[in-house]
Order: sequence, then structure tokens, then C-alpha cells
Amino acid sequence: LGVILTMTCVMITSMAMTRESERGNLENLLAMPTRPHEMMIGKITPYILVGLVQTAVILLAARYLFQVPFFGSLGLLMSAVMVFIIANLCLGFTFSTIAASQMQAMQMSFFYMLPSILLSGFMFPFAAMPGWAQAIGTIIPTTHFIRIIRKVMLKGAGLTDIAPDLRALVIIVT
Repeated sequence: LGVILTMTCVMITSMAMTRESERGNLENLLAMPTRPHEMMIGKITPYILVGLVQTAVILLAARYLFQVPFFGSLGLLMSAVMVFIIANLCLGFTFSTIAASQMQAMQMSFFYMLPSILLSGFMFPFAAMPGWAQAIGTIIPTTHFIRIIRKVMLKGAGLTDIAPDLRALVIIVT
């Protein structure tokens, strides 16, 4: 779930916003009587909904196709998913401000994906990584989200158990 949301949210947002900038639509939107943060929220909101639909599909498939148990609170998990989706959309938005073209935005997204997959604890145990890899992995949102989803889904953890990782995601968003 974490890797799929990271791939789609970061890439879609960075490419869509870069496309808006390339076509000149962004300047037109910024000339309107809306504030820049309102325009950003308006552009990002549909992708939040896409991320939530992806989450629902993945959780349903995990439960009913693969019989993955779910011991925790769905509300708590969905709250963490929202923060994680927003963190990834903010990263995609950041990449779009740096990129001059859609190709650059896609390359930045792919460049981000490799460490996100390899250093988050998804493929290799986080504790078995060298210190420098753990330091890099700690600043990646996927690391914290994977910890949260494992704790909530498989161990039935509560808010106090996931608070450090949820706090890290909130810090990344801000």
C-alpha cells in the first residue's frame, strides 16, 4: 500500500502540475482572485480522492483475496493514510516546482522511488541496514507509513503506539 501510494501520488502530482506550468495554465490560475494556497489545495484535492480509492481497493484485496488479517482500527489507519497521501502529494508538488518539463518531473519521481522502496523497510529489514541507510530511510515518508500500517493492521496498535511515526509524517507534510 505504501509503495503504490508513493508511486502514484508523487508521479501524478508532479507531472500534472508541471504540465499546467508548461501550458501556461498555472499563470492564468495565479492571476485569478484566488490565493496561491487555495489554488494548490484545489489542484491536490482530486488526487487525495484517487489515493483513498486506491487504498480501499488495496485493503479489500488484501483482506478478501490474500486473507491478510486486520486487527486494528480502520479509522486510525485511514487517518494515517490521509497524512501519508498528503505527504506524497506535497513531494510531487515540490518536484513540479523544480522540474522544467514533464520528463524531468517523471525522472525526479523515479529517482525518489528507488530509495523509497529500498530504504523504507519494504524490501529489507530496516534494523539490518547500515546506519547511513537508516538515516536516509528515516526522512522518507514511506518508512513511517510502513511501520504504521504493520502496527495497526497486524498488531492492532492504537494511537499511542503509532504516534512517533505519525508525528514524523506530520512534520514531513509541514
